[in-house]
Amino acid sequence: MAIKQKIIDEIEVLLRYNLDTTYEGIKIHRDAREALRDAAKRLFDKGLITQEDGGYLTDLGHEAAEHTQAAIAIILPRA
Repeated sequence: MAIKQKIIDEIEVLLRYNLDTTYEGIKIHRDAREALRDAAKRLFDKGLITQEDGGYLTDLGHEAAEHTQAAIAIILPRA
């Protein structure tokens, strides 16, 4: 199963969130890569984040980010 670049970009956005607090969001600035801006918009449309350019994670988004960050932690080589 190949993962399309759009999904990888969405994963990259989810990895930017700090899961230790619900009071910290992110902002994808206008000068960020277009692919990241588009990924944030898709995550917003899916109901995972509160703003088209980042914002906070929704409850569903927090769950998705937890799973995403956990999976990446498992598959990345340990230093």
